Amino acid sequence: MNMHQPGAHIAPDRGLAQTILYLDDVSVSFDGFRALNKLSFYLLPGELRAIIGPNGAGKTTMMDVITGKTRPDSGQVYFGGKVDLTRLDEAAIANLGIGRKFQKPTVFETQTVDDNLRLALRDKRGVYAALFSRTSASQAARLDELLTTIGLADQRDILAGLLSHGQKQWLEIGMLLAQEPQLLLVDEPAAGMTDAETEATATMLRAIAKDRSVVVVEHDMEFVRALEAKVTVLHEGSVLAEGSMEHVQTHPRVIEVYLGR
Repeated sequence: MNMHQPGAHIAPDRGLAQTILYLDDVSVSFDGFRALNKLSFYLLPGELRAIIGPNGAGKTTMMDVITGKTRPDSGQVYFGGKVDLTRLDEAAIANLGIGRKFQKPTVFETQTVDDNLRLALRDKRGVYAALFSRTSASQAARLDELLTTIGLADQRDILAGLLSHGQKQWLEIGMLLAQEPQLLLVDEPAAGMTDAETEATATMLRAIAKDRSVVVVEHDMEFVRALEAKVTVLHEGSVLAEGSMEHVQTHPRVIEVYLGR
């Protein structure tokens, strides 16, 4: 990754070097409503983190700031300890190695599972070439690896439109992984899934986090528990509590503003 590309700004604090993602004192307001209020958050390389909180807590706005969709009014946002994300646009941030999966899956439903992943593999050949050119040995191996990771090896020749909702979610995660992100942001992956799919998704994300950093925004508390990850609770645009699921579940303010509802 080229840290010195035009527009990238080098962080002054050497202490950032240990983080993959660093937000400090970040505020965002929309028409007088403060969506983020001096939010501070950091993530270490190879860490899996769950983010929970009531509606309007700032979860989506935080993701929007990280991916360049929303510019913060103030505060610092760094990737890899060096790159100032507030100076880059969405495309540049994606190219740095930050992948985002939204709640509603977007896959090419008239293409097979295999072709969806082939289209997503990181190269510059274009759609036609990706679908119709010969697959190299390394690409074939990568496709097999992705299919195994997302649990769709037996469905590789099925049209994506015929997959279940949960399987489409997995396919989209696979398409993001094909682009080799260092940081994966996943928004409510368990929404609309069966219990079996939810359990499989938690297992999958734990495995993915062995090779890259993963942030999961989720409402399903059983799913969050299954992730076995550190949990950050947002409320009114800032961090209310942080720690293990057991810790945040017994936190009086978390119970009051979120879990007790």
